[in-house]
Amino acid sequence: MPALPALPRPSMLSALLPGSLRQRIGARLNDFRVPSFTVPAPIARIVARLPQQPPTHALTLALNLALGRILPRDALEPLTGRHLQIRVLDAGLRLDFTLAASGFCRAAATARPDLVISATTRDFLALALREEDPDTLFFSRRLRMEGDTELGLLVKNTLDAVDWDALKTKLVGRRSG
Repeated sequence: MPALPALPRPSMLSALLPGSLRQRIGARLNDFRVPSFTVPAPIARIVARLPQQPPTHALTLALNLALGRILPRDALEPLTGRHLQIRVLDAGLRLDFTLAASGFCRAAATARPDLVISATTRDFLALALREEDPDTLFFSRRLRMEGDTELGLLVKNTLDAVDWDALKTKLVGRRSG
């Protein structure tokens, strides 16, 4: 597999936006809560029949952008060559990916995954926005892990180690009191 080209670092949002707009965006991000919703079944049936490569490519692109910046590559080394799958239950998505020497890439959907992480769209969004704790979702059976749970713990602990507040400060800038 060819090496991924180095991506230019995007300008920080805080440098692009005037102070008052940056503060309003920061305030909205602080107050935002993911509403309770489920993807309608007819849409999920359609999405499940569509090729899964485009959303998997979007996921691996986002992970590669984060790799080395907010996701420590050395901590994720045990994921190298392991087949991971994210199932978005209410949307009918199955995203198969792996970590290679060149970064995250799509894994063959025909192979059995080493780790499957399943939840609804709403719960994945709440996790990404740090509104919900993975342990809370896991023990309430809204987040499921199947397969190599040691890999699951590695992923969870790596995400828990990310300083999300520092990242948000970099992106939005400091709010004035």
